[in-house]
Amino acid sequence: MAEPQPKSIHEGATTGDVEEDVQATTTAKSAEDRKAAAALANLDDAQQGNNDSGGAAVDQEAVSKAMKNLGGGAAAAGQKKEVVNNKKVKVDAADVALLVDELDLPKPKATELLKAHDGDAIKAIKAFIAV
Repeated sequence: MAEPQPKSIHEGATTGDVEEDVQATTTAKSAEDRKAAAALANLDDAQQGNNDSGGAAVDQEAVSKAMKNLGGGAAAAGQKKEVVNNKKVKVDAADVALLVDELDLPKPKATELLKAHDGDAIKAIKAFIAV
């Protein structure tokens, strides 16, 4: 049989101890992590608070901040580059077939790659291999 415990000690963990342990392990280490966590917390606060049209604007701001902090800003920058490179380039069907056969790309991806390199199949292949 087990020895009797002193009156100041209670068996098992209390809820406060568990919360402190979880909080200590989930605390953000860097400033970027803290900012991202704060932006995500703002999403929860806005959702629980007002459900009017002003809340939707706050949600949108919080989402954009969170995405920028979590790396979504890089994806948005990539979309801007695609818009800039949206020039009309005539692509030869034989070049598309070459990229599809040799690089195992789908036709839309091969066409996009060729357009990005002014329809030059050799430049497109070199760029694909370099990446």
